[in-house]
Amino acid sequence: MPSMRIDQLIAGPEGKTLEFKRDLSSPRPILKTLLAFANTAGGRLIVGVDDDRHIIGVEHPLDEEERICNMIADSISPRLVPNVELMTVEGKTVLVVEVFLSGLRPHYLKAKGPENGVYVRLGSTNRQADRELIAELRRTVEGIAFDELSMPGLSIDDLDLEAIKSLFRADYKLGEEELITLRLLTREQGRLVPTKGAVLLFGKDRVRHFPDAWIQCGRFTGLDKAEIFDHIELHDHLPRAVDSIMLFLKKHAMRGADFSEIRRKDVWSIPLGILREVVINALVHADYSQRGAPTRIAFFDNRIEVENPGILLPGMTIEDMKQGVSKIRNSVIARIFRELGLIEQWGSGVRRIFKEAEELGLPEMQIVEIGMRLRFIVPLTEPLQLTPTPKAYLHKRGEESGDSVTQVTPQVTPQVTPQVKRLLEILNGEMGRDQLQSRLGLRARKNFRTLYLAPALQQGLIEMTIPGKPNSRLQKYRLTQNGKAVIDAQSIDDPDDHEP
Repeated sequence: MPSMRIDQLIAGPEGKTLEFKRDLSSPRPILKTLLAFANTAGGRLIVGVDDDRHIIGVEHPLDEEERICNMIADSISPRLVPNVELMTVEGKTVLVVEVFLSGLRPHYLKAKGPENGVYVRLGSTNRQADRELIAELRRTVEGIAFDELSMPGLSIDDLDLEAIKSLFRADYKLGEEELITLRLLTREQGRLVPTKGAVLLFGKDRVRHFPDAWIQCGRFTGLDKAEIFDHIELHDHLPRAVDSIMLFLKKHAMRGADFSEIRRKDVWSIPLGILREVVINALVHADYSQRGAPTRIAFFDNRIEVENPGILLPGMTIEDMKQGVSKIRNSVIARIFRELGLIEQWGSGVRRIFKEAEELGLPEMQIVEIGMRLRFIVPLTEPLQLTPTPKAYLHKRGEESGDSVTQVTPQVTPQVTPQVKRLLEILNGEMGRDQLQSRLGLRARKNFRTLYLAPALQQGLIEMTIPGKPNSRLQKYRLTQNGKAVIDAQSIDDPDDHEP
């Protein structure tokens, strides 16, 4: 390692792969850093540099070199063998300890044991790994993806096969062999069972098995989370959740108040293409083995943050991501997203996001690891403050006070499935479930609920007449302003598809 390279390192800030220490007087933090480097992405510890990056040097270099090697051998398991060098910088000797990503991970402090002594590197800090993260560190060594693991207590009946078929092309065969090829099913002790990825994607009772496998979206007033303006919780199947999330972002991102302008693509005040890629990246790369919080989308006046559970996989850094390096955490989920055309090419998404942002002249995006989560921060070119919109173009979600509306949901023209589109077209006034099924020519109540009713309700295109009693025998449904907007847009875009 040339001296100039050390000068460059010392001139930079501490981070995921770099830390400075003045001396070896506090062994425990030093040991945590070294094993965290080994468990995460490698790194260098430079001893003889203070917090302000002033070069102090070490007084007895050879003694200190021997001391740190003994500390590592006595305190860390499995055995860790770093590269230790003495280097001269500005006439002073510093101790450089270089650790590489280890194939024996997870390493841990012997004094705390394998369950409590594992640490990972998060930014410029060391964080103790919990049971789920320790299991992931082991899986990555073995090359096993979490979503490839089987769920032997379940069967194919626990998957929403109709939803799977509705997402794929009509001519795409989806028999047992195809589901095995897609790794949605696997053989376990002579029987076919779903994989974790299959349940995450299409499980009928996904949230029971994975309590945090849902999406929380919020629009906040101002630049922090002190005051929330609108929010939704999405429990869609993951591929469908992409459009549902984009719908939420669109409805809070219109620049024009005239509906004829709202329908044009150039009125959006947020970078839709970039945000769609960021959302897909979050859903595909989330660590669904983690417990604590769902994927979150937070819309502020000056930025949009997309945050998913799970830090970067071992060996990955944020700079690697920006350069297009990719490691797939969830191979089953990624395969399905690719088959559905949501992913174009492995590893190209993040690099394409940054390139498009540069071409659009957007402020620099940020990717940060925070609280065992990964957060994309997409800044807006101009602040987008919440302002009253003419009532003719609003669907009220709250009580009016004078001339103002306390909470509103603007109209948008979302992308909808053919089934939801048919439902909107036949819904006239207020209609009950049996009447709707009859008009659609459907006999199976489950198909109607899964493919037609639930998605339309979740996207805010229809609403219940008795929302407080969803299972009431008197329940009926009617179009919302959003639903009417979809019909109006369709009648303008495709006049030949509708009867006069």
